[in-house]
Amino acid sequence: MSPITLLSFLIGYFAVLIGISYFTSRGASDNSSFFIANRNSKWYFVAFGMIGTALSGVTFISVPGAVSNNSFGYFQFVLGNAVGFLLIAFVLLPLYYRMNLISIYTYLEKRFGYWSYKTGSMIFLVSRTIGSAFRLYLVAIVLQKFIFDAWNVPFAATVAICLILIWIYTHKGGLKTIVITDTLQTLFLVSSVILSIVFIANSLDLNVMQTFEAVKESSYSKMFFWEDFMGTKSHFFKQFIGGIFVTIAMTGLDQDLMQKNLSCKNIGEAQKNMLTFTGVFVAINIFFLSVGAMLYMFAQAKGIDVTALRTPDHLFPEIALNHMALLPAIVFMLGLTAATFATTDSALTALTTSFCVDFLNFTKKANHDDIKLIRTRHLVHIGFSVVMLLVILVFRMINDDSVVNAIFRAAGYTYGPLLGLFAFGMANKRAVADKLVPYICIISPILTYVLDTNSVDWFGYAMGFELIVVNAAITFIMLLVTSRQGGGELMEALKEAERGSKVKQTI
Repeated sequence: MSPITLLSFLIGYFAVLIGISYFTSRGASDNSSFFIANRNSKWYFVAFGMIGTALSGVTFISVPGAVSNNSFGYFQFVLGNAVGFLLIAFVLLPLYYRMNLISIYTYLEKRFGYWSYKTGSMIFLVSRTIGSAFRLYLVAIVLQKFIFDAWNVPFAATVAICLILIWIYTHKGGLKTIVITDTLQTLFLVSSVILSIVFIANSLDLNVMQTFEAVKESSYSKMFFWEDFMGTKSHFFKQFIGGIFVTIAMTGLDQDLMQKNLSCKNIGEAQKNMLTFTGVFVAINIFFLSVGAMLYMFAQAKGIDVTALRTPDHLFPEIALNHMALLPAIVFMLGLTAATFATTDSALTALTTSFCVDFLNFTKKANHDDIKLIRTRHLVHIGFSVVMLLVILVFRMINDDSVVNAIFRAAGYTYGPLLGLFAFGMANKRAVADKLVPYICIISPILTYVLDTNSVDWFGYAMGFELIVVNAAITFIMLLVTSRQGGGELMEALKEAERGSKVKQTI
Protein backbone atom coordinates (compact mmCIF):
# COMPACT_ATOMS: atom_id res chain seq x y z
CA MET A 1 0.00 0.00 0.00
CA SER A 2 1.58 3.27 -1.10
CA PRO A 3 2.40 6.06 1.40
CA ILE A 4 0.24 8.54 -0.51
CA THR A 5 -2.78 6.21 -0.25
CA LEU A 6 -2.25 5.80 3.49
CA LEU A 7 -1.84 9.54 3.97
CA SER A 8 -5.03 10.22 2.00
CA PHE A 9 -6.86 7.79 4.26
CA LEU A 10 -5.51 9.51 7.37
CA ILE A 11 -6.58 12.95 6.13
CA GLY A 12 -10.06 11.68 5.33
CA TYR A 13 -10.34 10.02 8.73
CA PHE A 14 -9.54 13.20 10.63
CA ALA A 15 -11.84 15.21 8.39
CA VAL A 16 -14.71 13.05 9.64
CA LEU A 17 -13.72 13.57 13.29
CA ILE A 18 -13.36 17.32 12.85
CA GLY A 19 -16.79 17.41 11.21
CA ILE A 20 -18.31 15.59 14.20
CA SER A 21 -16.54 18.01 16.53
CA TYR A 22 -18.06 20.96 14.71
CA PHE A 23 -21.63 19.72 15.16
CA THR A 24 -21.27 18.45 18.75
CA SER A 25 -19.54 21.55 20.10
CA ARG A 26 -21.80 24.22 18.57
CA GLY A 27 -23.07 26.44 21.36
CA ALA A 28 -21.49 24.20 24.00
CA SER A 29 -17.86 25.16 24.49
CA ASP A 30 -18.15 25.95 28.19
CA ASN A 31 -16.28 24.08 30.92
CA SER A 32 -19.27 21.94 31.88
CA SER A 33 -19.43 20.50 28.36
CA PHE A 34 -15.68 20.00 28.23
CA PHE A 35 -15.30 18.36 31.66
CA ILE A 36 -18.43 16.19 32.12
CA ALA A 37 -20.58 16.68 28.97
CA ASN A 38 -23.22 18.43 31.12
CA ARG A 39 -23.86 15.04 32.80
CA ASN A 40 -26.12 14.16 29.92
CA SER A 41 -24.27 11.34 28.11
CA LYS A 42 -26.22 8.26 27.05
CA TRP A 43 -24.88 5.21 28.88
CA TYR A 44 -24.84 3.02 25.75
CA PHE A 45 -22.70 5.56 23.89
CA VAL A 46 -20.33 5.76 26.85
CA ALA A 47 -20.14 1.96 27.18
CA PHE A 48 -19.38 1.37 23.54
CA GLY A 49 -16.98 4.31 23.29
CA MET A 50 -15.03 3.15 26.33
CA ILE A 51 -14.03 0.00 24.44
CA GLY A 52 -11.89 2.05 22.09
CA THR A 53 -10.44 4.07 24.96
CA ALA A 54 -9.57 1.04 27.08
CA LEU A 55 -8.17 -1.11 24.28
CA SER A 56 -6.09 1.38 22.28
CA GLY A 57 -3.47 0.61 19.67
CA VAL A 58 -1.66 -1.47 22.29
CA THR A 59 -4.33 -4.14 22.13
CA PHE A 60 -4.60 -3.81 18.38
CA ILE A 61 -0.91 -4.44 17.70
CA SER A 62 0.93 -5.60 20.82
CA VAL A 63 -1.54 -8.27 21.97
CA PRO A 64 -1.56 -10.14 18.61
CA GLY A 65 2.21 -9.72 18.32
CA ALA A 66 2.85 -11.12 21.81
CA VAL A 67 1.02 -14.38 21.01
CA SER A 68 4.22 -16.00 19.72
CA ASN A 69 5.87 -15.77 23.14
CA ASN A 70 2.89 -15.87 25.50
CA SER A 71 0.27 -17.82 23.52
CA PHE A 72 -3.21 -16.88 24.80
CA GLY A 73 -1.84 -16.31 28.32
CA TYR A 74 -2.85 -12.66 28.15
CA PHE A 75 -6.45 -13.80 28.53
CA GLN A 76 -5.68 -14.65 32.17
CA PHE A 77 -4.99 -10.97 32.67
CA VAL A 78 -8.22 -10.07 30.82
CA LEU A 79 -10.26 -12.24 33.21
CA GLY A 80 -8.74 -10.30 36.08
CA ASN A 81 -9.68 -7.10 34.25
CA ALA A 82 -13.31 -8.25 34.16
CA VAL A 83 -13.41 -8.77 37.93
CA GLY A 84 -11.80 -5.37 38.40
CA PHE A 85 -14.49 -3.71 36.24
CA LEU A 86 -17.21 -5.27 38.40
CA LEU A 87 -15.57 -3.95 41.57
CA ILE A 88 -15.42 -0.50 40.01
CA ALA A 89 -19.11 -0.65 39.10
CA PHE A 90 -20.33 -1.65 42.55
CA VAL A 91 -17.75 -0.12 44.91
CA LEU A 92 -16.09 2.94 43.39
CA LEU A 93 -18.82 4.38 41.15
CA PRO A 94 -21.40 4.59 43.97
CA LEU A 95 -18.85 6.48 46.06
CA TYR A 96 -18.09 8.94 43.26
CA TYR A 97 -21.76 9.60 42.54
CA ARG A 98 -22.68 10.04 46.21
CA MET A 99 -19.95 12.65 46.54
CA ASN A 100 -20.96 14.33 43.25
CA LEU A 101 -17.34 14.43 42.04
CA ILE A 102 -15.94 15.94 38.87
CA SER A 103 -12.34 15.07 39.66
CA ILE A 104 -12.28 11.75 41.52
CA TYR A 105 -9.20 12.88 43.46
CA THR A 106 -11.35 15.33 45.39
CA TYR A 107 -12.19 12.27 47.52
CA LEU A 108 -8.63 12.28 48.85
CA GLU A 109 -8.93 15.89 49.97
CA LYS A 110 -12.14 15.20 51.86
CA ARG A 111 -10.81 11.98 53.38
CA PHE A 112 -7.17 12.86 54.12
CA GLY A 113 -6.37 16.48 53.36
CA TYR A 114 -4.76 18.93 50.96
CA TRP A 115 -1.42 17.19 50.35
CA SER A 116 -2.99 13.77 49.79
CA TYR A 117 -5.36 15.32 47.26
CA LYS A 118 -2.61 17.04 45.32
CA THR A 119 -0.44 13.92 45.45
CA GLY A 120 -3.21 11.70 44.09
CA SER A 121 -3.94 14.10 41.28
CA MET A 122 -0.26 14.47 40.41
CA ILE A 123 0.13 10.67 40.29
CA PHE A 124 -2.69 10.57 37.75
CA LEU A 125 -1.16 13.34 35.65
CA VAL A 126 2.19 11.53 35.51
CA SER A 127 0.69 8.06 35.05
CA ARG A 128 -1.79 8.96 32.33
CA THR A 129 0.73 11.10 30.46
CA ILE A 130 3.22 8.22 30.37
CA GLY A 131 0.61 5.58 29.52
CA SER A 132 -1.01 7.62 26.77
CA ALA A 133 2.37 8.60 25.34
CA PHE A 134 3.29 4.89 25.14
CA ARG A 135 0.06 4.19 23.27
CA LEU A 136 0.44 7.04 20.81
CA TYR A 137 4.08 6.06 20.29
CA LEU A 138 2.88 2.69 19.03
CA VAL A 139 0.80 4.11 16.19
CA ALA A 140 3.35 6.83 15.47
CA ILE A 141 6.07 4.29 14.66
CA VAL A 142 3.68 2.58 12.23
CA LEU A 143 2.76 5.88 10.56
CA GLN A 144 6.43 6.80 10.41
CA LYS A 145 7.50 3.53 8.83
CA PHE A 146 4.72 3.18 6.28
CA ILE A 147 3.91 6.82 5.45
CA PHE A 148 6.26 9.58 6.55
CA ASP A 149 9.61 7.85 6.00
CA ALA A 150 8.87 8.03 2.28
CA TRP A 151 9.23 11.83 2.48
CA ASN A 152 11.96 11.86 5.17
CA VAL A 153 9.65 13.51 7.69
CA PRO A 154 11.23 13.46 11.19
CA PHE A 155 9.58 11.24 13.78
CA ALA A 156 9.00 14.26 16.04
CA ALA A 157 7.01 15.92 13.26
CA THR A 158 4.89 12.78 12.80
CA VAL A 159 3.92 12.78 16.47
CA ALA A 160 3.32 16.54 16.45
CA ILE A 161 0.95 16.21 13.46
CA CYS A 162 -1.05 13.55 15.31
CA LEU A 163 -1.34 15.68 18.44
CA ILE A 164 -2.30 18.82 16.51
CA LEU A 165 -5.09 16.96 14.72
CA ILE A 166 -6.37 15.56 18.02
CA TRP A 167 -6.32 19.03 19.60
CA ILE A 168 -8.29 20.48 16.70
CA TYR A 169 -11.29 18.20 17.17
CA THR A 170 -11.29 18.10 21.00
CA HIS A 171 -10.28 21.55 22.25
CA LYS A 172 -13.75 23.06 22.08
CA GLY A 173 -16.29 20.34 22.88
CA GLY A 174 -14.06 18.19 25.12
CA LEU A 175 -15.88 15.22 26.61
CA LYS A 176 -19.15 16.06 24.87
CA THR A 177 -17.42 15.60 21.52
CA ILE A 178 -15.34 12.61 22.63
CA VAL A 179 -18.37 10.56 23.73
CA ILE A 180 -19.56 10.65 20.11
CA THR A 181 -16.19 10.38 18.31
CA ASP A 182 -15.09 7.49 20.51
CA THR A 183 -18.34 5.64 19.77
CA LEU A 184 -17.61 5.96 16.05
CA GLN A 185 -13.96 5.00 16.52
CA THR A 186 -14.90 1.93 18.56
CA LEU A 187 -17.21 0.86 15.74
CA PHE A 188 -14.24 1.14 13.37
CA LEU A 189 -12.04 -0.81 15.81
CA VAL A 190 -14.44 -3.72 16.35
CA SER A 191 -15.27 -3.95 12.64
CA SER A 192 -11.58 -3.90 11.79
CA VAL A 193 -10.58 -6.80 14.03
CA ILE A 194 -13.47 -8.97 12.82
CA LEU A 195 -12.77 -8.18 9.17
CA SER A 196 -9.05 -8.85 9.71
CA ILE A 197 -9.89 -12.37 10.83
CA VAL A 198 -12.08 -12.82 7.74
CA PHE A 199 -9.37 -11.56 5.36
CA ILE A 200 -6.62 -13.70 6.89
CA ALA A 201 -8.89 -16.76 6.90
CA ASN A 202 -9.71 -16.23 3.22
CA SER A 203 -5.99 -15.93 2.44
CA LEU A 204 -5.45 -19.30 4.12
CA ASP A 205 -8.52 -20.82 2.35
CA LEU A 206 -10.32 -21.43 5.65
CA ASN A 207 -14.05 -21.18 6.34
CA VAL A 208 -15.50 -20.18 9.73
CA MET A 209 -15.33 -23.61 11.36
CA GLN A 210 -11.93 -24.37 9.88
CA THR A 211 -10.64 -21.05 11.21
CA PHE A 212 -11.92 -21.84 14.69
CA GLU A 213 -10.35 -25.31 14.60
CA ALA A 214 -7.07 -23.99 13.20
CA VAL A 215 -6.72 -21.48 16.02
CA LYS A 216 -7.79 -24.02 18.63
CA GLU A 217 -5.30 -26.66 17.43
CA SER A 218 -2.43 -24.24 16.89
CA SER A 219 0.57 -24.07 19.21
CA TYR A 220 -0.53 -20.56 20.24
CA SER A 221 -3.89 -21.39 21.83
CA LYS A 222 -2.73 -22.33 25.32
CA MET A 223 -4.69 -20.03 27.62
CA PHE A 224 -3.99 -21.00 31.23
CA PHE A 225 -0.55 -21.44 32.76
CA TRP A 226 -0.30 -23.24 36.10
CA GLU A 227 3.36 -24.25 36.04
CA ASP A 228 6.20 -22.80 38.13
CA PHE A 229 4.41 -20.24 40.28
CA MET A 230 7.65 -18.85 41.73
CA GLY A 231 9.81 -18.68 38.61
CA THR A 232 7.50 -17.43 35.84
CA LYS A 233 5.52 -14.23 35.30
CA SER A 234 2.81 -15.98 33.26
CA HIS A 235 1.28 -18.11 36.06
CA PHE A 236 -2.51 -17.82 36.20
CA PHE A 237 -2.76 -16.31 39.66
CA LYS A 238 -0.08 -13.69 38.97
CA GLN A 239 -1.82 -12.61 35.77
CA PHE A 240 -5.33 -12.80 37.24
CA ILE A 241 -4.58 -10.91 40.47
CA GLY A 242 -2.50 -8.40 38.55
CA GLY A 243 -5.37 -7.91 36.10
CA ILE A 244 -7.82 -7.11 38.91
CA PHE A 245 -5.68 -4.47 40.58
CA VAL A 246 -4.26 -2.95 37.40
CA THR A 247 -7.87 -2.44 36.28
CA ILE A 248 -8.97 -0.88 39.55
CA ALA A 249 -5.99 1.50 39.41
CA MET A 250 -5.84 2.26 35.68
CA THR A 251 -9.62 2.51 35.25
CA GLY A 252 -11.35 3.00 38.58
CA LEU A 253 -8.77 5.44 39.96
CA ASP A 254 -8.10 7.08 36.61
CA GLN A 255 -9.79 10.38 35.80
CA ASP A 256 -9.84 9.52 32.09
CA LEU A 257 -12.22 6.56 32.10
CA MET A 258 -14.09 7.60 35.23
CA GLN A 259 -14.78 11.02 33.71
CA LYS A 260 -16.86 9.29 31.05
CA ASN A 261 -18.79 7.30 33.64
CA LEU A 262 -19.46 10.45 35.64
CA SER A 263 -20.96 12.07 32.55
CA CYS A 264 -23.93 9.66 32.75
CA LYS A 265 -27.18 10.96 34.27
CA ASN A 266 -27.09 8.73 37.38
CA ILE A 267 -25.37 5.80 39.05
CA GLY A 268 -27.76 3.27 37.52
CA GLU A 269 -26.84 4.26 33.99
CA ALA A 270 -23.15 4.38 34.89
CA GLN A 271 -23.32 0.81 36.21
CA LYS A 272 -25.18 -0.40 33.12
CA ASN A 273 -22.38 1.18 31.14
CA MET A 274 -19.69 -0.70 33.08
CA LEU A 275 -21.45 -4.07 32.89
CA THR A 276 -22.01 -3.78 29.15
CA PHE A 277 -18.46 -2.58 28.64
CA THR A 278 -17.08 -5.56 30.60
CA GLY A 279 -18.83 -8.15 28.45
CA VAL A 280 -17.73 -6.57 25.17
CA PHE A 281 -14.19 -6.05 26.50
CA VAL A 282 -13.70 -9.74 27.27
CA ALA A 283 -15.14 -10.86 23.93
CA ILE A 284 -13.09 -8.45 21.81
CA ASN A 285 -9.84 -9.52 23.50
CA ILE A 286 -10.52 -13.11 22.42
CA PHE A 287 -10.77 -11.81 18.86
CA PHE A 288 -7.46 -9.98 19.19
CA LEU A 289 -5.69 -13.08 20.48
CA SER A 290 -7.19 -15.06 17.60
CA VAL A 291 -5.86 -12.47 15.15
CA GLY A 292 -2.42 -13.01 16.65
CA ALA A 293 -2.53 -16.77 16.16
CA MET A 294 -3.75 -16.35 12.59
CA LEU A 295 -1.06 -13.80 11.76
CA TYR A 296 1.67 -16.22 12.79
CA MET A 297 0.00 -19.04 10.86
CA PHE A 298 -0.21 -16.73 7.84
CA ALA A 299 3.47 -15.82 8.17
CA GLN A 300 4.45 -19.47 8.34
CA ALA A 301 2.30 -20.39 5.34
CA LYS A 302 3.64 -17.52 3.22
CA GLY A 303 7.27 -17.89 4.28
CA ILE A 304 7.49 -14.51 6.04
CA ASP A 305 10.50 -14.23 8.35
CA VAL A 306 9.03 -12.84 11.57
CA THR A 307 12.42 -12.93 13.29
CA ALA A 308 13.54 -10.09 11.02
CA LEU A 309 11.00 -7.73 12.62
CA ARG A 310 12.35 -5.24 15.14
CA THR A 311 9.66 -6.14 17.69
CA PRO A 312 6.55 -8.36 17.67
CA ASP A 313 4.55 -5.12 17.56
CA HIS A 314 5.48 -4.81 13.87
CA LEU A 315 3.93 -8.16 12.85
CA PHE A 316 0.36 -6.99 12.22
CA PRO A 317 1.26 -3.83 10.26
CA GLU A 318 3.93 -5.70 8.27
CA ILE A 319 1.49 -8.36 7.09
CA ALA A 320 -1.51 -6.06 6.63
CA LEU A 321 0.33 -3.36 4.70
CA ASN A 322 2.94 -5.36 2.78
CA HIS A 323 1.49 -8.83 2.23
CA MET A 324 -2.24 -8.34 1.76
CA ALA A 325 -4.54 -6.56 -0.70
CA LEU A 326 -5.64 -2.93 -0.56
CA LEU A 327 -8.92 -3.49 1.31
CA PRO A 328 -7.38 -5.47 4.23
CA ALA A 329 -4.68 -2.80 4.48
CA ILE A 330 -7.27 -0.02 4.71
CA VAL A 331 -9.24 -2.00 7.31
CA PHE A 332 -6.07 -2.43 9.37
CA MET A 333 -5.26 1.29 9.24
CA LEU A 334 -8.85 2.10 10.15
CA GLY A 335 -8.71 -0.08 13.25
CA LEU A 336 -5.26 1.03 14.35
CA THR A 337 -6.03 4.72 13.91
CA ALA A 338 -9.38 4.41 15.69
CA ALA A 339 -7.92 2.46 18.60
CA THR A 340 -5.05 4.83 19.21
CA PHE A 341 -6.76 8.18 18.77
CA ALA A 342 -9.79 7.11 20.82
CA THR A 343 -7.34 6.67 23.69
CA THR A 344 -5.26 9.79 23.14
CA ASP A 345 -8.10 12.29 22.65
CA SER A 346 -9.77 11.05 25.82
CA ALA A 347 -6.52 11.19 27.79
CA LEU A 348 -5.74 14.77 26.80
CA THR A 349 -9.24 15.83 27.85
CA ALA A 350 -8.93 14.06 31.20
CA LEU A 351 -5.47 15.50 31.88
CA THR A 352 -6.79 18.97 31.12
CA THR A 353 -9.80 18.42 33.38
CA SER A 354 -7.73 17.14 36.28
CA PHE A 355 -5.23 19.99 36.11
CA CYS A 356 -7.93 22.66 35.79
CA VAL A 357 -10.04 21.27 38.63
CA ASP A 358 -7.35 19.95 40.98
CA PHE A 359 -4.62 22.56 40.58
CA LEU A 360 -6.26 25.65 39.07
CA ASN A 361 -9.43 25.24 41.20
CA PHE A 362 -11.85 25.95 38.36
CA THR A 363 -14.86 24.65 40.27
CA LYS A 364 -14.17 27.02 43.16
CA LYS A 365 -14.21 30.11 40.95
CA ALA A 366 -17.23 32.38 41.21
CA ASN A 367 -17.71 32.36 37.44
CA HIS A 368 -16.26 29.09 36.20
CA ASP A 369 -17.28 29.76 32.57
CA ASP A 370 -15.55 33.11 32.40
CA ILE A 371 -13.85 33.61 29.04
CA LYS A 372 -10.46 33.90 30.76
CA LEU A 373 -10.89 30.45 32.34
CA ILE A 374 -11.87 28.94 29.01
CA ARG A 375 -8.74 30.43 27.46
CA THR A 376 -6.70 29.03 30.34
CA ARG A 377 -8.23 25.62 29.69
CA HIS A 378 -7.15 25.84 26.04
CA LEU A 379 -3.58 26.64 27.11
CA VAL A 380 -3.54 23.70 29.54
CA HIS A 381 -4.79 21.44 26.73
CA ILE A 382 -1.97 22.62 24.48
CA GLY A 383 0.54 22.23 27.31
CA PHE A 384 -0.28 18.57 27.86
CA SER A 385 -0.04 17.94 24.12
CA VAL A 386 3.52 19.30 24.19
CA VAL A 387 4.40 17.25 27.26
CA MET A 388 3.10 14.09 25.60
CA LEU A 389 5.22 14.82 22.52
CA LEU A 390 8.35 15.08 24.67
CA VAL A 391 7.57 11.86 26.57
CA ILE A 392 7.10 9.97 23.30
CA LEU A 393 10.46 11.16 22.00
CA VAL A 394 12.17 10.02 25.21
CA PHE A 395 10.40 6.67 25.05
CA ARG A 396 11.55 6.16 21.46
CA MET A 397 15.15 6.49 22.60
CA ILE A 398 14.94 3.96 25.44
CA ASN A 399 12.26 1.40 24.55
CA ASP A 400 13.34 -2.07 23.47
CA ASP A 401 10.33 -4.08 24.62
CA SER A 402 6.81 -4.80 23.44
CA VAL A 403 4.73 -1.73 24.28
CA VAL A 404 2.02 -3.74 26.04
CA ASN A 405 4.55 -4.92 28.60
CA ALA A 406 6.05 -1.45 28.97
CA ILE A 407 2.67 0.13 29.72
CA PHE A 408 1.62 -2.31 32.41
CA ARG A 409 5.06 -2.38 34.03
CA ALA A 410 5.01 1.43 34.17
CA ALA A 411 1.49 1.31 35.63
CA GLY A 412 2.72 -0.93 38.43
CA TYR A 413 5.08 1.81 39.57
CA THR A 414 3.00 4.92 38.90
CA TYR A 415 -0.51 3.79 39.88
CA GLY A 416 0.53 1.65 42.86
CA PRO A 417 0.64 4.50 45.41
CA LEU A 418 -2.73 5.79 44.16
CA LEU A 419 -4.24 2.34 44.71
CA GLY A 420 -2.73 2.26 48.20
CA LEU A 421 -4.14 5.69 49.04
CA PHE A 422 -7.70 4.88 48.01
CA ALA A 423 -7.55 1.43 49.65
CA PHE A 424 -6.41 2.92 52.95
CA GLY A 425 -9.07 5.61 52.85
CA MET A 426 -11.88 3.14 52.25
CA ALA A 427 -10.61 0.40 54.59
CA ASN A 428 -10.45 2.26 57.92
CA LYS A 429 -11.15 5.50 59.76
CA ARG A 430 -7.59 6.40 60.74
CA ALA A 431 -6.19 9.84 59.96
CA VAL A 432 -3.00 9.98 57.91
CA ALA A 433 -0.07 12.33 58.38
CA ASP A 434 -1.16 14.38 55.39
CA LYS A 435 2.16 16.19 54.86
CA LEU A 436 4.01 12.85 54.75
CA VAL A 437 1.83 11.41 51.98
CA PRO A 438 3.87 12.87 49.06
CA TYR A 439 7.06 11.35 50.50
CA ILE A 440 5.37 7.99 51.06
CA CYS A 441 4.18 7.95 47.45
CA ILE A 442 7.74 8.56 46.27
CA ILE A 443 9.43 6.06 48.58
CA SER A 444 6.97 3.26 47.79
CA PRO A 445 7.82 2.90 44.06
CA ILE A 446 11.53 3.04 44.94
CA LEU A 447 11.17 0.18 47.41
CA THR A 448 9.03 -1.70 44.88
CA TYR A 449 11.75 -1.29 42.24
CA VAL A 450 14.35 -2.70 44.65
CA LEU A 451 12.13 -5.71 45.35
CA ASP A 452 11.31 -6.20 41.67
CA THR A 453 14.94 -6.20 40.53
CA ASN A 454 16.08 -8.54 43.31
CA SER A 455 13.05 -10.80 43.88
CA VAL A 456 14.48 -13.69 41.86
CA ASP A 457 17.83 -13.60 43.67
CA TRP A 458 16.36 -13.04 47.12
CA PHE A 459 13.24 -15.21 47.00
CA GLY A 460 13.39 -17.16 43.72
CA TYR A 461 10.22 -15.31 42.70
CA ALA A 462 9.69 -13.59 39.33
CA MET A 463 7.34 -10.61 39.69
CA GLY A 464 4.78 -9.96 36.94
CA PHE A 465 1.75 -7.69 36.71
CA GLU A 466 1.14 -8.21 40.44
CA LEU A 467 3.87 -5.60 40.89
CA ILE A 468 1.12 -3.00 41.37
CA VAL A 469 -0.27 -4.97 44.35
CA VAL A 470 3.16 -4.98 46.02
CA ASN A 471 3.52 -1.23 45.44
CA ALA A 472 0.05 -0.51 46.81
CA ALA A 473 0.70 -2.75 49.84
CA ILE A 474 3.93 -0.90 50.68
CA THR A 475 2.07 2.42 50.42
CA PHE A 476 -0.74 1.08 52.62
CA ILE A 477 1.69 -0.16 55.29
CA MET A 478 3.59 3.15 55.41
CA LEU A 479 0.29 5.05 55.68
CA LEU A 480 -0.77 2.75 58.51
CA VAL A 481 2.51 3.13 60.41
CA THR A 482 2.41 6.94 60.20
CA SER A 483 -1.35 7.27 60.82
CA ARG A 484 -3.17 7.91 64.06
CA GLN A 485 -6.56 7.46 65.59
CA GLY A 486 -8.87 10.40 65.17
CA GLY A 487 -9.99 10.20 61.58
CA GLY A 488 -13.41 8.97 62.64
CA GLU A 489 -14.87 12.45 62.88
CA LEU A 490 -13.68 13.22 59.37
CA MET A 491 -15.16 9.99 58.05
CA GLU A 492 -18.50 10.71 59.70
CA ALA A 493 -18.53 14.22 58.27
CA LEU A 494 -17.69 12.79 54.87
CA LYS A 495 -20.51 10.26 55.08
CA GLU A 496 -22.91 12.98 56.19
CA ALA A 497 -21.87 15.10 53.23
CA GLU A 498 -22.42 12.14 50.92
CA ARG A 499 -25.89 11.48 52.33
CA GLY A 500 -26.87 15.09 51.82
CA SER A 501 -25.32 15.39 48.40
CA LYS A 502 -27.48 15.41 45.28
CA VAL A 503 -26.20 14.35 41.90
CA LYS A 504 -26.37 17.65 40.09
CA GLN A 505 -24.29 19.83 37.89
CA THR A 506 -21.60 21.65 39.89
CA ILE A 507 -19.81 23.53 37.17
